[in-house]
Amino acid sequence: MKKITILDSTLRDGAQGEGISYSVQDKIHICQALDELGIQYIEAGNPGSNPKDMEFFQEIKKVPLKTARICAFGATRRKDISCKEDANLQSLLAAGTDTVVIFGKSWTFQVKQILKTTLKENLAMIKDTCAYLKKNGRHVFYDAEHFFTAYAEDKDYAMQTLEAAVDGGAEVLCLCETKGGFMIDECRRAVADAVKSFGDKVQIGIHTHNDCGLAVANSLVAVMEGATQVQGVLLGFGERTGNANLSTIIPDLQLKMGYECIPAKNMSKLTSICNQIAELTNISMDQQAPYVGKSAFAHKAGMHIDAVLKNPFAYEHIEPEVVGNTRVFLMSEVAGRATIIEKINRFAPQINKNDAVVDKILARMKELEKQGYQFEGADGSFELMVRKVMGQYQPFFKLHYYTTNGSNPRPEEGVCCCAQTKVEVDGQIEITAGEGDGPVNALDIALRKALEKFYPLVSQIRLVDYKVRVLDTKAATAAKVRVIIESTDGRLSWTTIGVSEDIIEASWIALSDSFEYKLIRDIEKRYKKII
Repeated sequence: MKKITILDSTLRDGAQGEGISYSVQDKIHICQALDELGIQYIEAGNPGSNPKDMEFFQEIKKVPLKTARICAFGATRRKDISCKEDANLQSLLAAGTDTVVIFGKSWTFQVKQILKTTLKENLAMIKDTCAYLKKNGRHVFYDAEHFFTAYAEDKDYAMQTLEAAVDGGAEVLCLCETKGGFMIDECRRAVADAVKSFGDKVQIGIHTHNDCGLAVANSLVAVMEGATQVQGVLLGFGERTGNANLSTIIPDLQLKMGYECIPAKNMSKLTSICNQIAELTNISMDQQAPYVGKSAFAHKAGMHIDAVLKNPFAYEHIEPEVVGNTRVFLMSEVAGRATIIEKINRFAPQINKNDAVVDKILARMKELEKQGYQFEGADGSFELMVRKVMGQYQPFFKLHYYTTNGSNPRPEEGVCCCAQTKVEVDGQIEITAGEGDGPVNALDIALRKALEKFYPLVSQIRLVDYKVRVLDTKAATAAKVRVIIESTDGRLSWTTIGVSEDIIEASWIALSDSFEYKLIRDIEKRYKKII
């Protein structure tokens, strides 16, 4: 099986995405997650760009990594000075990584209009920089910025820039589709030419952007033409429309095309590590992401579900467990009894379709759906409802009351509401208050304070999404609302629902269900370990 080297740029190119900012500790945790997956190279930032990146490069040296090698990233020397005089190159050496990724200009427009230098000087900048880093004991990967644009406009000069990097000692020539605007055949031709010209001397890599939605496709085509390093971002985010999505590329190459990207035993970690990195990045996972999305193996139509229950191969291209995902059967007007049984069997495997309790569960579902509940997107609340019908529910806390109030103007930044809760756990009363950016946030904080004393695991819960839908717009402000809350503990995510004419009460129902679902799951997990 031919090996493909993977270089992840979540901490550099990915961090250039809108609204993304990592602390030093975030970056360390992401490195550990990528290392656990088996990523070979992690491009972790430009030490010359800011003090935080330089601090990271010093701190990561203290962290033991199994396989991943940390790379510093930077530009070729500036025009008309020596490498020794270039502060950026000195910071790359100071970062102390054994591998450095250097980017240089391939496109004559960039050389003349952006760098304001000559084509000859640009070639010298590339060669000198690679040679200087090589002389100082570094492995050099050369990123040919705007290579595909350069190849289309002035092929000869674009190839000369690659030759300059090779002459300077670069071990990898990574062809960067920086604008993200090239079609598959254009990409194919340029990669094939580079492989033919330099593939016997160095490794050829590919780095694509997704402005035309082709980042994954162009990466796969590049590999088919002989590229052996793929650069990207695990979840595909980044500047503009994002980078090549490695969570798709890795299983595509390894499960479909016969290449080895990560150790086979690690493929089952893919979904959980993607969720972990989404959590650290403070973004919601794309539910319809291939392989790792929550809906990647979700089935709704009754005929589809019936077929999948008989043989999953009928509608699934791989088994979800291969990438650490799970099969989901959605409940709706087009789903059948088999769907309900399958979902119940996940936590109550002893139940079969002929048990009398199934009719009770279906009746309760219909009753709640009439009130406005919709369990298709609320797996946590569905499980709690079933447990209540089956008599397997023991509340973790009892609510005596909650109160909320708001202030306008805000008394301070980030605070506009206060909440107070009085809850009881095993006969002990706990009264707590919380301030937050809205009543639900304040309630979440107050409830969390009350429960953490009894259940420390509550501290792991974080709300990642909150949706409200008005169910009867004709009733105006007296209408029922449906609140759906998505929660995570950093590894798993679950969804709960609440319905009421009072938006705060609906939010409370969904919020308290979220906490109870987490506690039930963790207690059962510990019990299974004991037995």
